[in-house]
Amino acid sequence: MSIRNAVIVRDLVKVYRLGEVEVQALRGLNMNVRKGEMVALIGPSGSGKSTLLNIMGGLDKATAGSVKVFETDLTNLSPAQLVGFRRETVGHVFQNMNLIPTLTAAENVELPMAALGIPAAERMKRVEELVGVVGLRERMGHKPGELSGGEQQRIALAAALANDPPLVLADEPTGELDTENATVVVEYLRKVNKELGKTVVMVTHDPRMARMADRILRIHDGVVEADVAPTSEAGRPADYSEMLKGRLGEIDAALAGLDGQFRVGQISGDEYVERQTRLRRTVEVLREELHRLGVVN
Repeated sequence: MSIRNAVIVRDLVKVYRLGEVEVQALRGLNMNVRKGEMVALIGPSGSGKSTLLNIMGGLDKATAGSVKVFETDLTNLSPAQLVGFRRETVGHVFQNMNLIPTLTAAENVELPMAALGIPAAERMKRVEELVGVVGLRERMGHKPGELSGGEQQRIALAAALANDPPLVLADEPTGELDTENATVVVEYLRKVNKELGKTVVMVTHDPRMARMADRILRIHDGVVEADVAPTSEAGRPADYSEMLKGRLGEIDAALAGLDGQFRVGQISGDEYVERQTRLRRTVEVLREELHRLGVVN
């Protein structure tokens, strides 16, 4: 019998203990991701999106509940079994790219295969294929510092595909990129999803990037609050615009906090400018989305 669901999550709970304080990141969350589907997870900061992704990817363990990925139940896997699961089943794409700066683009893509002992000739053939998939064959010999942010993330995607995992998990893969580069990266994620048949789950704060997925799950306070098709305005939760406004409020507070950190010397001028620019870019994206929905803000 063929597998219909790539991921099945049931009653998932995750509790973190910070000293005497207990924080419940996930509160009995349930969700399914169908095989070959691209799903976007959206929601406010601290809602549990990254925690969910880390548990699905075998990087963290749940406090309670269950996660099954391609028929593998992660609940009782040992640390060694989880390492094997991550190597064979999951490709991770992170916001900070996780590329090794002293290696070339090709070597970064080759590294996961070398860890599995794949012969050199086979590795190089696959490196060329994967770098071609993300459109960067002419940049194979360049180190990460010689690539743009968008190019670095595309190489990180190629590296995530090195061991041919059926599931790709992308945690804010466009968080450090401008809109143009972000769109290119998500288009390549979509290409990997459609042309290579990979199941993709992506966390994003950017509603425009989320609309490129097959389905959008909104997570709030550790549970799935809404499950909508991105093209269905009628199916969009009534408070979608309120969520966007709330995110704008969060960013306003973050900008104010940034000003305070700079004034007391907690961060350098360069870091202040970089973080402020990134936050203001996100503000522009959110306001554009509100305008598209006919909401004046």
